[in-house]
Amino acid sequence: MGKSTTSVIMPISEADLEFDNGSFDAAGFARHAMTNWQTVAAVIDHTLLKSDATREQVEGVCDEVVRYRFACAMVNPIWASTAVAMLSGTGIPVGVVIGFPLGASLVSTLRQEAAALARMGARELDMVIPIGQLKSGNHHAVQHAVHAAATVAHHHGALLKVILETALLTVEEKLRGAELAIQGGTDFLKTSTGFAAGGATAADVALLRGVAGGRCGVKASGGIRKLADVRTMLEAGANRIGASSSVAIVREMGAE
Repeated sequence: MGKSTTSVIMPISEADLEFDNGSFDAAGFARHAMTNWQTVAAVIDHTLLKSDATREQVEGVCDEVVRYRFACAMVNPIWASTAVAMLSGTGIPVGVVIGFPLGASLVSTLRQEAAALARMGARELDMVIPIGQLKSGNHHAVQHAVHAAATVAHHHGALLKVILETALLTVEEKLRGAELAIQGGTDFLKTSTGFAAGGATAADVALLRGVAGGRCGVKASGGIRKLADVRTMLEAGANRIGASSSVAIVREMGAE
């Protein structure tokens, strides 16, 4: 199964233009992204995925996204409409997780979630790969799940990011899962949910970029709390960062 005809790598910031058809200039991208706090902010998905997040906290995240011009606001499905309403007219997309955090949803559920959220106005969908199916060697089921979500997302003009939950996988499973996700139509490979025992590592980011080349993006997420962490992940090959400590990170570079 290949990508939907509407599937493209969509530039979210000026720095995303480092892509070409076959390779990705990680060093060049990192240099650009680390120019100042604004360029750092432009590659960070400002994230609030706690189960006990309140409306007030979600609204606070949206205010911060607008103030610092982060790449997107990443929230749970129940808060999608709130975030979409708050970011309307700002040019900043809302990102929402699906099949999260276990990667154990039915394909029909993934389709329904993706369609409902895209119709609601979400423009980035972060999906957990079927982890158990991947570890069971059921590669067709993995690719089918990704393709199903990607087809819906792309039909509505949204991006799909596939979370591998790398802390739970062997090297072989990471390689296989990344390739299956790309063949299924993902726009980004993503390391982690932030809910497992481990998060993003530079080694895993480099591995995912090695598989992806210039075919799709790589998002590092999970445990990224400082500016030094961002630099490390970008230099390893990420072109998007997921973090809940986004404001603290850009303030390290002088943002107020």
